[in-house]
Amino acid sequence: MAAYKRVLLKLSGEALSGDKKSGFDEATCKNTALQIKEIVDNHTEVAIVIGGGNFWRGRTSENIDRTKADQIGMLATVMNCIYMSEILRSVGVNTVIMTPFECGSFTTLFSKDGVMQAFNEGRVVFFAGGTGHPYFSTDTATALRAIEIEADVILAAKAVDGVYDSDPKTNPDAVRYDTLSFAEIVDGKLGVIDLAASVLCMENNMPMLIFGLDEKDSIVNAVTGRSKGTVITV
Repeated sequence: MAAYKRVLLKLSGEALSGDKKSGFDEATCKNTALQIKEIVDNHTEVAIVIGGGNFWRGRTSENIDRTKADQIGMLATVMNCIYMSEILRSVGVNTVIMTPFECGSFTTLFSKDGVMQAFNEGRVVFFAGGTGHPYFSTDTATALRAIEIEADVILAAKAVDGVYDSDPKTNPDAVRYDTLSFAEIVDGKLGVIDLAASVLCMENNMPMLIFGLDEKDSIVNAVTGRSKGTVITV
């Protein structure tokens, strides 16, 4: 039985690329879609934000203006949402993609009323294009949209299975936290999510669960309260 009625699922673009580290791994995306279908069929309302890291890491470039780099990143998230939207439709889930800016006929403009109507119609809602402004990451867009639509929780599916005291890729003795507070993340500068997103969640009582996308049934387990990830409290 679902532990949440309405969730905002944040998918890591890098996690969707699987071992390829860029683009899409179709098997990973199909498995993700099937899990989303399962929770939707069990009457959980789902909104989704996808990062753009499988296409673009503009902040690492010194040759591109930050504003332009962030705009490219916004378009990377639009591509990711269009792709995952189609994968979801292929398994029988109706979707809508919303952006904070005009994007031709590819998407519709974000509005809370539009989101609520989509939920009433049983659709999964994708929030593409971040906040529509530079200097705000998809973490911040995730926090903002989750608060706006009054989600019960943010479920952050990443390439790692939680928050560690150090980088588990470089430190085999890194210890994973079962629970943390947003204040501890901010004070410890842990960097697992952006500072702006942490403060938004903290000020608006929006909890978060960070877990590994590649674990078996990870999304279903997150929604049903059986995840082994890190719970971030307010």
